[in-house]
Amino acid sequence: MTMKTVTKSMHQIAALGTDPGLLNYVQRILADRFHVSVFTAPGELTARLQEPGRTDLLLMDWQSGNGNGCEDALTRLAGIRAIKPTLPVVLFARSVDLKEVLQAARLGATDVILKPFVKSDVDHAVEQHLGNGGLNFAAGDDQVQEIPLDEDTTFVLSSRRMRELEAQCRLVARTDIPVLILGESGTGKEVATLFIHKMSARSNRGFLKVNCAAMPADLLESELFGYEQGAFTGAVKSKPGKFELCNGGTIFLDEIGEMPAALQAKLLQVLQDGTFARLGGRFTLRVNVRVIAATNLDIKEAIAQKKFREDLYYRLNGFTLKMPPLRERSEEIPVFAHYFMRKVAAKHGSMPLHFSPMLMQALCNHPWPGNLRELENIIKRYFILGDEQAIVGDLRPAQYAGPSNSGGVDTAYVPGLKRLVKSIKGDAESVAIAQALEGTGWNRKAAANQLQISYKALLYKIKQYNLNPVERQQRPSVM
Repeated sequence: MTMKTVTKSMHQIAALGTDPGLLNYVQRILADRFHVSVFTAPGELTARLQEPGRTDLLLMDWQSGNGNGCEDALTRLAGIRAIKPTLPVVLFARSVDLKEVLQAARLGATDVILKPFVKSDVDHAVEQHLGNGGLNFAAGDDQVQEIPLDEDTTFVLSSRRMRELEAQCRLVARTDIPVLILGESGTGKEVATLFIHKMSARSNRGFLKVNCAAMPADLLESELFGYEQGAFTGAVKSKPGKFELCNGGTIFLDEIGEMPAALQAKLLQVLQDGTFARLGGRFTLRVNVRVIAATNLDIKEAIAQKKFREDLYYRLNGFTLKMPPLRERSEEIPVFAHYFMRKVAAKHGSMPLHFSPMLMQALCNHPWPGNLRELENIIKRYFILGDEQAIVGDLRPAQYAGPSNSGGVDTAYVPGLKRLVKSIKGDAESVAIAQALEGTGWNRKAAANQLQISYKALLYKIKQYNLNPVERQQRPSVM
């Protein structure tokens, strides 16, 4: 009979708790693959973390409930994170208390294993952090992890800031609370949403996305809540809405800040008790759907202007994630450039193109007002054209920090179209509008907001300059 040989990993795992039985069980089930040290006193663990050498993962028994158990656990966790800011921490908890989970997430806890647990629960959590494809946070900030979410979507992590955000996503996924994701267009809000869904208990149920800015109010209402036969002209038969279709799963409401006021009240009702009625319906339906919403607007300003209901904001804001713009994590630009190049090359069955130092420098210097979406579009254009000089030329106007003695104008942020037109005419205006459109993935409403012009004015300019995604590649750059 042939015995299977198990090679022990070099990863170091620490386990902290006051229950010897729990610690011994964890050590026993992991000792054949990892180096596991157990600690019953927080001071002993602290001393170990301060010694030379590396601890790759901490498994921590979370004492919650009445008394000072939670406060003590939070204090210990804060102390551990102060010593090892990038150390992933997985908690053993008897229950998922919303308040405690959110506090632990803000302190950097990365996952929760519910007690009582079995070996496979621990194996899965450890593999997520240390196994094949797992991210070893303590190994350094130059580590890159790609987490496939579906055929077209991958969560790419290569900076400490994004790893901390990934940890918050992973932990909040254990709850069913609504999540509000804030950030500029193109920062990856949908990717974070899909990751939360994949990490949640709802991962084997439906995931649906609705863009609240992409359709008028009546159509959006029927899209979300469905309609009955005869509810309006053309409603020849009843149709379920997204909330019904997604029962038991997760619904992603993108651009929630653009939702009409009348629909905000109906959405509030769903969030409160899970009930709603179809358009034209007489009966109340009940669903169990987790809502994740995202917006690039300043929600608090929208509330002050009476464009967004304050009670809906607080209902959605069970937990808030803020996606940083690409210009604030510029160290990730080379990583994403290579990732997008591999992605488009694989789609076309070709070899990826090389990035010269000049082109990579131009990519790193660009402020990327359209964030990752704009970067992906640029990489696609480079792959199609194969002309890095043209790409550098397209990027160059946006590198100006502001008006210069030679008349250069910052077209990256375009603070106002009128000021831009006064400075440069004709093609410069066309290029600025095209950059805004490409940077927002041709989301005309978002581009109009960025340019600070009306939606109708933008449509007029698009027609005036005959702009579209294909013709933009052929238009000359203005230097």
